[in-house]
Amino acid sequence: MARLTESMTNVLEGDSMDQDVESPVAIHQPKLPKQARDDLPRHISRDRTKRKIQRYVRKDGKCNVHHGNVRETYRYLTDIFTTLVDLKWRFNLLIFVMVYTVTWLFFGMIWWLIAYIRGDMDHIEDPSWTPCVTNLNGFVSAFLFSIETETTIGYGYRVITDKCPEGIILLLIQSVLGSIVNAFMVGCMFVKISQPKKRAETLVFSTHAVISMRDGKLCLMFRVGDLRNSHIVEASIRAKLIKSKQTSEGEFIPLNQTDINVGYYTGDDRLFLVSPLIISHEINQQSPFWEISKAQLPKEELEIVVILEGMVEATGMTCQARSSYITSEILWGYRFTPVLTLEDGFYEVDYNSFHETYETSTPSLSAKELAELANRAELPLSWSVSSKLNQHAELETEEEEKNLEEQTERNGDVANLENESKV
Repeated sequence: MARLTESMTNVLEGDSMDQDVESPVAIHQPKLPKQARDDLPRHISRDRTKRKIQRYVRKDGKCNVHHGNVRETYRYLTDIFTTLVDLKWRFNLLIFVMVYTVTWLFFGMIWWLIAYIRGDMDHIEDPSWTPCVTNLNGFVSAFLFSIETETTIGYGYRVITDKCPEGIILLLIQSVLGSIVNAFMVGCMFVKISQPKKRAETLVFSTHAVISMRDGKLCLMFRVGDLRNSHIVEASIRAKLIKSKQTSEGEFIPLNQTDINVGYYTGDDRLFLVSPLIISHEINQQSPFWEISKAQLPKEELEIVVILEGMVEATGMTCQARSSYITSEILWGYRFTPVLTLEDGFYEVDYNSFHETYETSTPSLSAKELAELANRAELPLSWSVSSKLNQHAELETEEEEKNLEEQTERNGDVANLENESKV
């Protein structure tokens, strides 16, 4: 009894000493840049429960990224056509009007200067004087003649004469330059009008993504549809996982992009988008959701960006529609409500139920845990390493005993034969 009391006292004293003694090794976190400190991953951030997930791509498909401190602005001028096409309509129309107005005023001023230098203004009423441009009596008339020349209207009231070589040269320059301006500006406006951005607005994505069982496997699913009767040619779907990560070397990668397989190897990513389709991603060992369970999903800071691409059937131009899903928009244990019904001679799509889901029985375990349970279910209940070794040893013992019995029987038969031969 005294020894037991002494041993308990030693254990308690050892525990108290372990608690009082501080470890001499201090683990220092690597110094991260400001952007990394402001957007640490969930397992590092201290106030992760209070921070709201910032979208990388909004639900309407617009990227929530602003480019700042761009110093090499001259690069925009090297690709001036694309720059004009990317501008908003109000700025594009303003530039369109300003280019034509400036060119008309510029050449109108030159026509007026030619008439003023030659003295045409002083001989307006002189019928014997041959002016450079007939019926040009001021800057307004010169401006109107510039418009008629550049737009090739030709009213026939103001015409150039053959006694003005400088006017002929100016006429050629303005005609060529006017054709270039017309081709550039009209082409820019035509491309901007025919851009397939509005066509992408008729490609819709479900407001939520769901996770449920399909063919015995845990799958992440979302729905896409086309509201128009004209189809998207060569439609394809892609998905990206946007999630910050920290490498084993301590490098912080904000907004790291990981591919989500939605049928690339099987060709299921190529869509015949006539009716709404449910895009499925099988959660397997290559999936980034392999170890995520229902309880862990709300704690993750991730975003799924889906991209639908194809060519517009009417114009042949490439069209792209985008959307995204954050963790609060991923429903675990739900499926999409069917929207396709068979009517008298045709199929009807009910888009009122396009975003609707219904709850279904789905295990709350991760795909990795489900796979481990399935592997255990295939093995015997009494299976273990020791039992397996014992079973193997018993089989070897039985085989040895059987061999000894067979050898004994053979020896007995040989002895009997020798006795019989002696008799």
